[in-house]
Amino acid sequence: MSADTGIGRWTALEESDWRDRQRRHRERVEPWIAPRMARRSVGATHAVDDFLFDYYPYSPAKLRGWHPGAGTPLLGDAREFLAWPAYVEVDDGIAACRPLGGAAARRLRLVRRLLESTGSRPAQLGCFGLHEWAMVHGQDQDEVRHAALPLRLSPAAIAATVADVGLRCTHIDAYRFFTQTAVPLNAYSPTRDTQHELEQPGCLHANMDLYKYAMWFSPYVGSELVADCFALARTARELDMRAAPYDLSDLGYAPIRIETPAGRRTYAEQQRELGVAANALRAALLEALTTLVQWPGVGAPAAETTPTTGRSPVGQPSTAASSASRAGTSEYQAQ
Repeated sequence: MSADTGIGRWTALEESDWRDRQRRHRERVEPWIAPRMARRSVGATHAVDDFLFDYYPYSPAKLRGWHPGAGTPLLGDAREFLAWPAYVEVDDGIAACRPLGGAAARRLRLVRRLLESTGSRPAQLGCFGLHEWAMVHGQDQDEVRHAALPLRLSPAAIAATVADVGLRCTHIDAYRFFTQTAVPLNAYSPTRDTQHELEQPGCLHANMDLYKYAMWFSPYVGSELVADCFALARTARELDMRAAPYDLSDLGYAPIRIETPAGRRTYAEQQRELGVAANALRAALLEALTTLVQWPGVGAPAAETTPTTGRSPVGQPSTAASSASRAGTSEYQAQ
């Protein structure tokens, strides 16, 4: 069955179908969310699994929420979705089809440009994850960002590896955490203005950010794609920390010893595989955003600076209608 949403005709979902997809989505994400909530209840943390919840400003409740994507009408009793400003009543159903405007439309154009430029480049596989090493370069154990995690190498050995292998980080949001001694050692000087020129699909953090961009445009981006991006970001974070100079053996992670040629080969191979998977998600996300940019009033040019962090200006539920779903959770600001 199709319905007219005011921006075209879309295939509508019967209530039994969308409730089944909603249930399956929640079952998929719950194994990621439940341990996080259990740790928070006792004040515990996990350097790998908590990262995506702490770094990106999206609560477990937002990840748990399900949306079909832009324009898809939900038939039956779908009034719960009207809590989000993106949804309107159309024909016999409810759909996320309120056109974007203002800051949301500008952000959409900028992110679309970044995804296109990133996906157009070959992956660079020569960084070997040394951005994490650059973040502790010249520091003692009590000075490092993850001070609760023991370093598996001495500061001198870390500095020697950085000097031997070199720093080639292209990602502004990794580079901005480099220590003062590491900054001049990097082959690039990434800035927000040059992000669309330097971002490339071999970068773990660029690939993790697909989750951020998908969440920025939820509920217009379907939740299955959001979950796919989250799953990939979890894989990237694990590789990121296994290649770091920290000792994660107590968390069950064997190190990838970047200080050795064998370790660098292992990292590059896993980095390559992750980049292939990320490019597929990047293409899917770009397709979803291209649908939005074709809506009335959205496609005009914008200034070319990619936004850094913050919550999406679209699709947030009203406070009154969503307070119950947010009980016991909180939004985290990106670092």
